Amino acid sequence: MDPITHLMTGAVLARSGFNRKAAYATLAMTLAAEAPDLDTLWSIRGPIAAFQHHRGWTHTFLGLPLEAAVVVGAVYLFHRWRLRRNKPTKQSAPVRWGLLYGFALIALFSHLLLDWTNNYGIRPFFPFNPHWYAGSLVFIFEPVIFALLLIALIAPALFGLVNSEVGARKPTFRGRGWAIAALIAIVALWGWRAVEQQQAIQLTLNSQDFGPDPGNVQILHVYAEPYPTNPFRWQVVVDTPNFYQLGTVDTFINTVATSANSDIFYKPAETAVTLAAKQSWLGHVYLDWSAIPLVTQSDTDPVTGVVTVTFRDLRFQYDTLFTQGRENAEAPPLSGTVTLDAAHRVTRMEMDGRIQH
Repeated sequence: MDPITHLMTGAVLARSGFNRKAAYATLAMTLAAEAPDLDTLWSIRGPIAAFQHHRGWTHTFLGLPLEAAVVVGAVYLFHRWRLRRNKPTKQSAPVRWGLLYGFALIALFSHLLLDWTNNYGIRPFFPFNPHWYAGSLVFIFEPVIFALLLIALIAPALFGLVNSEVGARKPTFRGRGWAIAALIAIVALWGWRAVEQQQAIQLTLNSQDFGPDPGNVQILHVYAEPYPTNPFRWQVVVDTPNFYQLGTVDTFINTVATSANSDIFYKPAETAVTLAAKQSWLGHVYLDWSAIPLVTQSDTDPVTGVVTVTFRDLRFQYDTLFTQGRENAEAPPLSGTVTLDAAHRVTRMEMDGRIQH
């Protein structure tokens, strides 16, 4: 999920009651909820390094205890700084470092849970199990979840202003009910979307509209990818022995829309060029992550012998308010290219248009 959603999740979790148990709970849980995304610092080494390490060890169960220690350590240093500066240290709850460590672990787990619910996925059991897991229940940025968290954070303040005008006593802790309601609503949204996702998959399996010869297609697997906001609309990818086909499912009216002319991607034959590209740094990283990889090569330059191999993941080959997959079919989000010379040596690698130096 996006960083703001993670940060707000930590703050809402703290407000649901943890902030009553230990001082600095809101600070620690807000920081911990976003801490795993520190792996974005790998981007200074280039786009492929960033792609390789994104949602790496910081997004694993093995990494959470260490990250919780780092977060609590940072809060402890802040606490000591306040004491040295003679800042007011009166807290509404006692300082309990052990509890704070446990709360940080909970917030860190919320990060993994949120990231699992989208279609990028995580590797929670790495390095023991490098498999990627993706719930594909919500889009990478989900406006409904964002709105629920935002309301939970600002509504108590707004109602507090009204109460102050009528002379009501200001409570020590505000917004617990709003926070709990928002968290329950988010879990309910995941459950609702899980039901709609299974409905989208079933509608696809029952459809006779796939393939150049509809009604005579062996479907190996169906992937259902979420659109933001609308829980009834799903992008499906049908995997068959010879091709992939895209479609759009509306579970509200039980329809499946697809086009044999533009939505079919035949599985290309392996060549010496694509094999060489798959052995590159980008190739190894991409194929390790991608659930539905499509690896294609361009025509060979008749003069230089240069050829470009493109790596795409068909899970992201669709258009939303935030991304362009179909409109930019040759370079959708999270795509990469490897350029090779006539001797099949890698001369250039790019990820999302950024060159790896």
